[in-house]
Amino acid sequence: MNDLDGRIALVTGSATGLGRSMAVKLAERGAEVIVNYSRSVAEAEECADLCRAAGAQVTVVQADVADAAGCRTLVAAAEARGRLDILINNAGITRHAPDHSDLDALSKDDFMDIYAVNVVGPYMMVQAAKPLLVAAHAQTGRASAVLNTSSIAGVMGIGSSVAYAASKGALNTMTLSLARALGPAIRVNAVCPGFIGTRWFRDTMDEAAFAKVEATIEGRTPLAVASGPDDIADAALFFVSDAARHVTGETLLVDAGMHLGMPR
Repeated sequence: MNDLDGRIALVTGSATGLGRSMAVKLAERGAEVIVNYSRSVAEAEECADLCRAAGAQVTVVQADVADAAGCRTLVAAAEARGRLDILINNAGITRHAPDHSDLDALSKDDFMDIYAVNVVGPYMMVQAAKPLLVAAHAQTGRASAVLNTSSIAGVMGIGSSVAYAASKGALNTMTLSLARALGPAIRVNAVCPGFIGTRWFRDTMDEAAFAKVEATIEGRTPLAVASGPDDIADAALFFVSDAARHVTGETLLVDAGMHLGMPR
């Protein structure tokens, strides 16, 4: 399916995990892809190779979305391609402090660092990309698409830390504000994954501990599964396709039903 043929897509934080999966799926559906990384250069090149194998033209850009200059650098890569149709704000960070009652586990700097990437970064990306996104709408008559990668943490106040959950709640609210403000030229939506078996979890534990977490998740979701990046990416790409041409200001939970609580 080449329904995104000819479109230019920029995915922040796309070297690994969900960002990589979304970048590759965009490539498989015909889009040209701008792959972004901040530190993981080898992984970013691997992602680029996967996109090229799917037939896509690819640009790899190192930039930190917490920095306004970095955001402008990313948008400049799209400008060099002539326009920007799709912006996916996927880059994100956390600080692992899972005991939310331990208020000494997080510092002011932790909050500021997390908000800089998870909230201010997406805002600055949209700010920098707005002229290109509006121009693409004028050229094609089709609303450009912005998708924010949020989290179930922003809906339920759970997750790796209070700061992370708060940042994703803020991102959800910003999604609503921008969707209202930027139409009709730009649609803005968010996807809210539950558990995803990416290195965010794997890097904090050994294989046995990770397997135990996956089994626990499977026992706590009505669909009895632990999601992987591709499972979330399939749902996420709905928002940037023409199937969602009348959808803006939505936040979609893709969590195998985790938000419903323990299955009966």
